[in-house]
Amino acid sequence: MAALLLLALLTSNQGSGLEAKVRSIIAKSGAEVAVAYRTLDGKSELLIDADKPFHAASTMKVPVMIELFRQAEAGALKLDDPLPIRNEFRSIVDGSPYKLSEGDDSDSEVYAKVGKTMTLRELNEAMITVSSNFATNLLIDKLDVEEIKATVKRLGADGMKVLRGVEDTKAFEKGLNNETTARGLLVLFEKLARGEAVSPSADREMIDVLKRQKFRDAIPAGLPAGTPVAHKTGSITRIQHDAGIVYGPRPYVLVVLVRGIQDGNVSKALIADISRAVWESTTQP
Repeated sequence: MAALLLLALLTSNQGSGLEAKVRSIIAKSGAEVAVAYRTLDGKSELLIDADKPFHAASTMKVPVMIELFRQAEAGALKLDDPLPIRNEFRSIVDGSPYKLSEGDDSDSEVYAKVGKTMTLRELNEAMITVSSNFATNLLIDKLDVEEIKATVKRLGADGMKVLRGVEDTKAFEKGLNNETTARGLLVLFEKLARGEAVSPSADREMIDVLKRQKFRDAIPAGLPAGTPVAHKTGSITRIQHDAGIVYGPRPYVLVVLVRGIQDGNVSKALIADISRAVWESTTQP
């Protein structure tokens, strides 16, 4: 009994020390920051403003991927099905058409395929690894946003709210935006890590895609070189997020949402500092 009480005290002190360190990092930044961290063994966690809503930016692409794999698992489609590439979408405000601009996107490959086809698997790869907005909108149209919402609800990630595709200017002007909380993303990544989002095999495949993420200057930048991370970033003006599974000696999920810093490099460095503090706390003897 005494040993158990000592272990509980040590765990509590470790968590308390991490929280103080992370809160100090946040205070110095002057930004609004939400953090959700939990080891997959459930023994350590840190929640700071975990239920505060933020613009989701590209983190909303994670539930889009989960819904794609859910429909594939259900036999409604196949990942290698071709999809015609056309650059025309409808605003959720009034159904008026709009197009995406290659200059505002992070990927040119999908634009080069306009008038041709790409497989759903290829579009998903572009959506996650290089955060293609064009691929995202094509997949949302294919999957149906209401189905994505239903899957998010089923998984218990209530803080994640997917209303629409990307670059719907009329919706943005009316405040109709995709939102997330740190807790919502924590739930989604925990489900993926445990093979409970769709199925163990589908979730492993999704994690492999997330591990191929090209943007590695936030959470991964605070980790020892070569540490595997299955994660998804998201950024718009004064918004910078990163969320994912860190495969260290004690694997964990970490979500950091940042609002209020104009310079993206500064906000990425802030996320890396928090990531480093969490790694050190989780891996110390």
